Amino acid sequence: MSFWDTILQAFGLKDFVYFISSSQLQDYLFPAKMIFVTFAFFFLAGVIYFMINSSWLQYKFLEDTAEFFSWKSYGLRMISRRWEKIKKRAQSGADADLKLAIIDADDFLAQVIDQAGYEGDSFDECVKKTGKLLDSVYAEIMSAHEMRNSIVYNPDLKLDIENAKRVLAIYESAINAVGAG
Repeated sequence: MSFWDTILQAFGLKDFVYFISSSQLQDYLFPAKMIFVTFAFFFLAGVIYFMINSSWLQYKFLEDTAEFFSWKSYGLRMISRRWEKIKKRAQSGADADLKLAIIDADDFLAQVIDQAGYEGDSFDECVKKTGKLLDSVYAEIMSAHEMRNSIVYNPDLKLDIENAKRVLAIYESAINAVGAG
């Protein structure tokens, strides 16, 4: 008799193993096995469905792949497209388009800062929380934000093209700094 047979016999496990593996008990347990297999497939299908319909896979795998092949941060392409729309609006040179471009640029900067995880109660607080990213251009950003507020609260404000381009350049550098950082 082998070592394991002695241990199984001493603890009475040999009879238990024979009972569990008997064909009679397996026949009785077959319906329960089928129910559990059905539940397993149901929950597996649910997991697959929710994985496909959620953005978890995108953030976990596709983001790294996109960054690797494009040599750019993941959201930079979206930032570039939206910024091009703002620049296109400003290129018309019309006073209303320049004002809308500045307002859009300010809103876009606030959105980019928020998406980067720098949250605050006000625009000023959000910009301060970016730290070194926007520290060197903080005063310029706040003057551009004041220009935006002047446009919003004073619709009769006359805006010259050079000043508008300067403000848009400030927003562009800030958006690029936060988006790439």
